[in-house]
Amino acid sequence: MITSKLTIERFSRLSLAQKLMCIGVLVTLFWLFIALFAPILQGIGLLQDPRDLLSNIPGESPSLRHWFGTNVRGYDVFSRTLFGSQAALKVVFLATFLSMLIGVPLGLISGYLGGKVDKVLLFFMDTIYTIPGLLLSVTLAFILGRGILNVAIAVSIAYIPQYYRIVRNHTTSVKNELFIEAAKAMGATPTRVLSRYLFLNVIQSVPVVFTLNAADAILVLGGLGFLGLGLPEEVPEWGHDLKEALPDLSTGIWWTTLFPGMAMTSMVVGLSFVGEGISEMFNPTLRNKR
Repeated sequence: MITSKLTIERFSRLSLAQKLMCIGVLVTLFWLFIALFAPILQGIGLLQDPRDLLSNIPGESPSLRHWFGTNVRGYDVFSRTLFGSQAALKVVFLATFLSMLIGVPLGLISGYLGGKVDKVLLFFMDTIYTIPGLLLSVTLAFILGRGILNVAIAVSIAYIPQYYRIVRNHTTSVKNELFIEAAKAMGATPTRVLSRYLFLNVIQSVPVVFTLNAADAILVLGGLGFLGLGLPEEVPEWGHDLKEALPDLSTGIWWTTLFPGMAMTSMVVGLSFVGEGISEMFNPTLRNKR
């Protein structure tokens, strides 16, 4: 009892961004738990096979047997909604990791070397940045085809300039500091300066961009699935399920759109809350004002 009161008091003392971050962490951990343990839940009989459409009555409303009902093809909506978190998290983390893996080193090199290298990289990144992210992802997904890795690559390209710009700008401002000049005077190579002295000083804003891009990547994946350019049709994915459920609304079948849409929205909101909290943690000025 006393412990719960102390926990409530501590939570009430947090700022709004910190409270939202706690909520976002809980939501994100919930979907991560579902994605990891959904196969186990299926193995013990608590979840149906999300690809099984012959064992169910098509278009059945929510009931004790089918908590979220079934769609017009006979898929169990509850099972497909939970298993859809696997595809979302796989694509999201692959896409953000790939974009960070490319954008951060290029930003370090561009900001540190400057000159022609900086101008060329800046030109290419600005060219990519001017193209709308969803349009670029749709084009690349159409070229690469369906699949987890292909979709992750298609989504990641649009985020590379964001990491590049943030890291490049920080590197440009930090590379003239005294500790960098001292490292050069002691004979440190450019590779050592970049990896040992610059990297940890310019990486602070990357976690904020990572979480916000992860939230955006879920929406892009949903858009690709809705357009039929995402994952294979048999793979549970929220965007594709919403596409198939769209004609059902005119017939009064509401559950096939409600639950996948709520799942996608909750994951996006959770990751956005985490990004807001991390932004306050890494921004002392904003933290002091609040």
